[in-house]
Amino acid sequence: MSNGQNQSWRPTKRDAMFLGIVAAVIILLVLGTSERTTKDVPSDETHRAVSKLSECLSCHGAEGVRPQPVGHIKGGQCFQCHIQPKGWRGASK
Repeated sequence: MSNGQNQSWRPTKRDAMFLGIVAAVIILLVLGTSERTTKDVPSDETHRAVSKLSECLSCHGAEGVRPQPVGHIKGGQCFQCHIQPKGWRGASK
């Protein structure tokens, strides 16, 4: 550059690979932080009258009227994923 020549930067394969990895990480972070897509608890009288999480399993347990789908997480912590109905009389999250 001492002769007054202007050198331009040209990306190499290494630069392209670095930018590709950065883009992949950003995409994974954005997709990983998306909103949950679980169903809300119905806002009907039956669901508003439930006062304990254990009562959910009386209908949604393995022997209940509407059991949880196969592969559903077990543990009785319904409101970690599902939103309580309006006017719910149980304990809050």
